[in-house]
Amino acid sequence: MAGTPTQAEMPRQFPKIAQKEEDEHVRIIAEKVFASALREEDTKDALSLFDVAADCPIGKKEATERELQKEIAEQQSDTTAKRKKSLRLIRSHSLSLQIPTCDGTVSLISPSLSPQTPIQNVPFLGIQRPYDVPEFQRVTITGDYCSGITVEDYEHAAKGLIKALFIREKYMRLAYQIFPRTTGQYLRSIENERWREEDEVLPDFHPTPRDGEDPYDLSDAPGNLEYVARMRDGIIFVYDNKEMLELGEPRSLPYPDLQTFTLDLSHVLALIADGPTKTYCHRRLNFLGSKFYLHEMLNEMAELRELKGVPHRDFYNVRKGRQTFHRFDKFNAKYNPVGASELRDLYLKTDNYMQGEYFARIIKEVSHELEESKYQHMEPRLSIYGGSPSEWASLARWFIKHQVYSPNIRWVIQVPRIYDIFRTKKILPSFGKMLENIFMPLFEATINPKENRELHLFLKYVTGFDSVDDESKHSAHMFSIKSPTPGEWTREQNPPYSYYLYYMYANIMVLNNLRKERGLSTFQFRPHCGEAGSITHLVSAFLTADNISHGLNLKKSPVLQYLYYLAQVPIAMSPLSNNSLFLEYSKNPLREFLHKGLKVSLSTDDPMQFHYTKEALMEEYAIAAQVWKLSTCDQCEIARNSVLQSGLSHKEKQHFLGANYLKDGPEGNDIRKTNVAQIRMAFRYETLRNELSFLVDAVKSTEINMPLD
Repeated sequence: MAGTPTQAEMPRQFPKIAQKEEDEHVRIIAEKVFASALREEDTKDALSLFDVAADCPIGKKEATERELQKEIAEQQSDTTAKRKKSLRLIRSHSLSLQIPTCDGTVSLISPSLSPQTPIQNVPFLGIQRPYDVPEFQRVTITGDYCSGITVEDYEHAAKGLIKALFIREKYMRLAYQIFPRTTGQYLRSIENERWREEDEVLPDFHPTPRDGEDPYDLSDAPGNLEYVARMRDGIIFVYDNKEMLELGEPRSLPYPDLQTFTLDLSHVLALIADGPTKTYCHRRLNFLGSKFYLHEMLNEMAELRELKGVPHRDFYNVRKGRQTFHRFDKFNAKYNPVGASELRDLYLKTDNYMQGEYFARIIKEVSHELEESKYQHMEPRLSIYGGSPSEWASLARWFIKHQVYSPNIRWVIQVPRIYDIFRTKKILPSFGKMLENIFMPLFEATINPKENRELHLFLKYVTGFDSVDDESKHSAHMFSIKSPTPGEWTREQNPPYSYYLYYMYANIMVLNNLRKERGLSTFQFRPHCGEAGSITHLVSAFLTADNISHGLNLKKSPVLQYLYYLAQVPIAMSPLSNNSLFLEYSKNPLREFLHKGLKVSLSTDDPMQFHYTKEALMEEYAIAAQVWKLSTCDQCEIARNSVLQSGLSHKEKQHFLGANYLKDGPEGNDIRKTNVAQIRMAFRYETLRNELSFLVDAVKSTEINMPLD
């Protein structure tokens, strides 16, 4: 394999879902949410279905009155009393497994329960391991269920959130994308199973060539598998040979069928507008922010002492990943030197009359500076537009001819959402042809690398795909099972955001599984998402994306924000770019997201446009630290997150973060390399486990209280 730990064989077929009667109800709710999101784009100040009235006195008074009436009704219910008793027993069991001992390890001793106690059948998670961490002050809230809402609403919200996490886990596993260990362990406990490390699925990135190895060596291309690839309904299928193609029997490579995806999408869309779930998530997020404030107040000096004890390490010499985005939307005019687009083509293109020579010089200069600084890595974007299948061969030739490889650079391919421009100019007959131009050369290079040596070599240093354009351009079309197939999409209007994401993700999934069979590197899907436009973009990304860029609109939906926290979805944020385009710096939610525990990192966006120095990434960190008073530990935590979500290989991450970086919590942190305090890592780990245990306890309580047949 290309450089990750050995993993067990994964399921080969994407599990399909048959539509049920209740799913039709969910679909209707999802359509209402989609319509609400469109209205919210047009009337920015309107309160949407997925938001919470946090500062409306009348709304707060009415909501409080409703909650009071529910509480009074609960007190008079015998059924509720029994459910509360079950929850109390379950919570006592969960807390006993989480309470740290005086030496900083986690207790493994279960409470003494009577034989009649129903909690005895709840399986031990198998995840509480002792870890070494300095003593610090912990904030713990005890009680029946600690959610501030009724038992019925609590259980209802927990079921919906758990279902959404199961949905994301399914999509991540089958595409070789990352799903957090801790969350996966709690999901296995619901299924009465133990989480096993050998079942974990990870992306596979090509390691950097060793000293003395030629990064442009074309001689190691594997042979021809003689497979046949054909696009059908927007997804490329792979056949063993022409006979199997004629029989219509493709290889067993997983892909998400359209009905399953749209049904899963509808479930999450309906969830973000569900009243009890919104209330629960809103309160939990407020609690997370307050809990971090208390942690910081109680332990700031302890964290600082811990960092001071690490010799020869500070924020400046920890590894920092940097994504460099380049726009191809309405802001492109700002890139034109002295207003001439021809100069942009001359300086910033790979396929001009100079064969991209000037652009290669710029890349080499930046690469040299990165290698000199040692502690920064970059993931610049290169564009594939889908106008012609020859774009890939041209890009690979540029890479090899100008020798732009650097150990400090990994490449991400961005696909601008500009089908409407191609169609208007009659360059493409349909959206399906655009998809074929983007993905068919990759399948051909994977099936027969010897005939596609240059592209095979270039793909070693490509780690993912991005979907880019101005998100504020909205489409009134809701992606559903009734949507035209890509081959049928011949209109001049652009398909909606979720349509782009589904077909890109589906083809990346099939491609990754084919490449994994060959022992080749895989790709992550890392779209621009949530910078502007509809909140529904973030729902589509929750299903399909390994990580996202920007994510500003998460602040509009407490349910989505909480789900992104529970699933630890990485978010690369660029507040300086946002400040110029969409959101004032002081209103950027990065600091709020960081405090709550979302997996955020800082990144540059269009450094030639928005930054004033050659050290664009350090500019982002310096301004964020000054404006938001970020501590050294905060900055190093953000830097560690950036390396985790990057396309660096397994060996490189082990070198930069520590040998056990795949483990969650303090056990996976090497403070000598990351400069992140073990106290901070323990706080994040224990807090996430606490939030997940609330959901698992509610689901277990529901099972216990189900009436017997």
